[in-house]
Amino acid sequence: MNTGLRDRYAIVGVGQSQLGEVEGSNALGLMLEASLEAMKDAGVEKGDIDGIICRGPDDMYGFHQQLGQLLGINVGFSTTLDNGGASQILSIILAISAIEAGLCTTVLCGYARDAWSRTHRSEEARMSQRASGAAVSPVARDIYSSETFGLFGAPAMHAFGAQRHMDLYGTTKDQLGSIAVAFREHANRNPLAQMHAKKLTLEDYRAGRPIVDPFNLYDCSLRTDAGGAIIVTSMERAKDLRKAPVKISGFGTHNNVSGWFHEDNMVNTAAIQSSKKAYSMAGLGPKDVDAFEVYDCFTYMVLVQLEDYGFCEKGEGGPFAESGALRLDGALPTNTAGGQLSEGHAEGVLQIVEAARQARHDYGPDRQVKDAKVVMVSGHGGNTVCHSSLILTSS
Repeated sequence: MNTGLRDRYAIVGVGQSQLGEVEGSNALGLMLEASLEAMKDAGVEKGDIDGIICRGPDDMYGFHQQLGQLLGINVGFSTTLDNGGASQILSIILAISAIEAGLCTTVLCGYARDAWSRTHRSEEARMSQRASGAAVSPVARDIYSSETFGLFGAPAMHAFGAQRHMDLYGTTKDQLGSIAVAFREHANRNPLAQMHAKKLTLEDYRAGRPIVDPFNLYDCSLRTDAGGAIIVTSMERAKDLRKAPVKISGFGTHNNVSGWFHEDNMVNTAAIQSSKKAYSMAGLGPKDVDAFEVYDCFTYMVLVQLEDYGFCEKGEGGPFAESGALRLDGALPTNTAGGQLSEGHAEGVLQIVEAARQARHDYGPDRQVKDAKVVMVSGHGGNTVCHSSLILTSS
């Protein structure tokens, strides 16, 4: 992996919108709120931004152009990405590539969604969403006749992987539950989290409403109104800005486009290849990582990524999580703001925001990972086949 880009670029500002059930919100408004906060955090003006790379709801055409119009700026480079939960790390990779190519110098990256508001504007919208579930590609529908056999949305897709892992390695429901409980503990420390005031015990988890076997309510990420923004520029420019820059030390991406159901893709995801590229670029390994901000669309995806990123052996993700390793005082503090299971589902952008804040040591002892210098971030999506990885380090 090319190491020439290691530590040459930085995250210089991060921001987020209100999270959770933000009545009357829309994705562009949430993205604008997060963007302005990120600019303030970095100490840059709108005129300093000459690149926009972002993502919004799938049905919003030209999201980056609409955001630029709201901000009142013209930029040298902009685009909207379409790789699901892998898009947010990919936006940072693309920002670095665009700066390297001389197309821009300072890039605003981000994502926003109004998922809760969209499904609560009317009873018809709510019932329609419950009936359809998350989107499944037309190809998947044709190949597997999904609706005919009751395969609706992302929970059912990922449930196949969870069942497969249970069958191969003896993974248990309580091991999945330990993930949900740990992340809720972290959200309870985060006043901005959607679930910050709602505690969760293992007994509560066990009693959760069934969704699709083996998942219950607490295995599934939240429906959230949220926006997050990140500003990327060169380390040279970063030296003159407000906050200590967070170095972008490594990144990688990989796609198992053969499909979720092909061979062993459900239990050996594209995170394997993606993380290896990131580790190689950074000159680091799993033992060097102080905190992990993981894409937790479902508890199972946390477990399998712990294995695929090399934090434990394949098949040992369940016992590793159950040991307490993911808690703030554990061996690998993970999703320290609560993750998509408890902070809010914003397709992974909030994981990048939290990683930057942990690397800058923004928090007091109740939330800060002690002596955190290396933070790994993951992104997963694109009909379950696309993955991206990011390593941030303290300056």
